[in-house]
Amino acid sequence: MSWTGVQAQRPPKEPPKASNAPDDNGYSMPEGPKLRDKTAQQDEPVTTLKVNVQVVNIYFNVKDKRGALIPNLKKEDFLVNEDGKPQTIKYFAAESNQPLTLGLLIDTSGSQTNVLPMEQEVGAAFLRDVLSPKDLAFLINFDVQVDLIQDYTSDAARLRRAMEKTRINDGGGGGSGGIAGAGQGTIPVSRPKGTLLYDAVYLAATEKLQKESGRKAMILLTDGGDQGSDETLPNAIAAAQRSEVIVYVIMIADRMNFRSGDSEMRKLADQTGGRVIDVGNNPRKLRDAFDQIGAELRSQYMVGYVPLNTAADGKYRKLELKTANADYKVQARKGYYAPKE
Repeated sequence: MSWTGVQAQRPPKEPPKASNAPDDNGYSMPEGPKLRDKTAQQDEPVTTLKVNVQVVNIYFNVKDKRGALIPNLKKEDFLVNEDGKPQTIKYFAAESNQPLTLGLLIDTSGSQTNVLPMEQEVGAAFLRDVLSPKDLAFLINFDVQVDLIQDYTSDAARLRRAMEKTRINDGGGGGSGGIAGAGQGTIPVSRPKGTLLYDAVYLAATEKLQKESGRKAMILLTDGGDQGSDETLPNAIAAAQRSEVIVYVIMIADRMNFRSGDSEMRKLADQTGGRVIDVGNNPRKLRDAFDQIGAELRSQYMVGYVPLNTAADGKYRKLELKTANADYKVQARKGYYAPKE
C-alpha cells in the first residue's frame, strides 16, 4: 500500500509479502481490506537496513491476586516455555525505557453516537499524559470504512485535533465524499458494511505496527460489535500476534444500545497480552481505564530469548510465561509467529 500521509518520524520499512496460505491454526491471510489514509502529505522513501535476528521479546505485566502490579522482580523469577519446551532467558529488563508505539482505534459507528464526545475528551487527555517525546502514536477511526486520520506523531495536540474531527458515520450518507481509492471518499464494497472492527485491527497491525520494533500497543474504544469486516476475528488476532502488539479493549457504549462483542474482545485481548475494561458510558470509569492502561504500559517487564526451534517456517508457536510465585499472574501474549524465509 502506498501512503499519502504525513512524514513518519521513524523510517518506514518494506511490509512483508502477503501469503494466502493458511497456517497451522487455520488462519488464512487473504488479500483483504485497505486502510484509507486521510492525512495530507506524501511520505518520502527512506533506505533502511534489514537485519534478521532470531530473538523473541515478550513485554508483559505481573499482578497479584487483587490485580495490583508487582514491581522489582528479577530475571531469575521467570520461566519461559515455547511449545511446551523450556527456553533460556537471555535478555531481561525491569523497566520500560524503550520508546512506545501506540495505535488508538476509535469506533465511530452509529452505536457510539452518545459516547463519542466523552471518548474524544478523555482519550486526548490520556495521550497528553502518557506520550513522551520519544514515543509515537497514530489515530484510526472505523465505521463503514477504516480511516487513518493521524499518522505517527509525538505531538499530543495534533492527536487531540484529529480526535476532535472524528464524526459518527453509520453508512446512511453521512460519510465523506470523494474519489474512491484515492485516499478519500467511499471505497466500493461487495456487501453492506456496518462496523469494520476486525478490519481496523488487522490494518493497524499489518500496515502500521508490523513495521515498527520495540514496545507496541493498540487501544480500541468500541462496544465490541463487528459487522461486515472482510477479515475474521482469528485473522485479526493473528495479525496482531505477527506484529507483536498488545491489544487493550475499552468497552464503551450507551447502555441503550445492544452490546454483542464481549467474548470476542476478551479473546483478542487475552491472546495478545492485553485485557478488556468495561466502562459503559461512565466518564469516570473511562478515565480510570486509561489510567490503568497507562500504569501497565509504564511498568512492563521484558524478557528475550533465542528459541531452540530455529526453523524459519512462519508457523505459530505457543508461549507460556510464568513466575516462581504461584500467587502472581503474568499478563503476556499467548504466542507468536516465527519468521519466514
